[in-house]
Amino acid sequence: QVQLQACGGGLVQAGDSLTLSCAAAGRTFHKNAMGWFRQAPGKEREFVATITWTFGNPFYTDSVKGRFTISRDSAKNTVYLQMNNLEPEDTAVYSCAATRRGRPLNDNYYYTKGSSYDYWGQGTLVTVSS
Repeated sequence: QVQLQACGGGLVQAGDSLTLSCAAAGRTFHKNAMGWFRQAPGKEREFVATITWTFGNPFYTDSVKGRFTISRDSAKNTVYLQMNNLEPEDTAVYSCAATRRGRPLNDNYYYTKGSSYDYWGQGTLVTVSS
């Protein structure tokens, strides 16, 4: 059984920093990528960042580029999301995900889609006040 546990959310002020972590526990499995998604109340879930597991290549949605950094610790089976200069628009429930599947050669945005992921964590709430 694979379990993803996301933590690190909280209430911060605009301009503050916060780091989320997501640890994979349980059955060991091969994964090609892990990612972070977020969803605000009344909004659709959106892609935030992803990182390939073997070489750690990151990719970000435009709104967080230059502010967020995704990283992973393979030995700990943990993915992190360091969030700097937070904005009220970043307020959302952040969820981590992992996928065993590799990116199809004809789909450059495969890891930005929630449907590409096999396992999901429970989510952690990040609230940014102005």
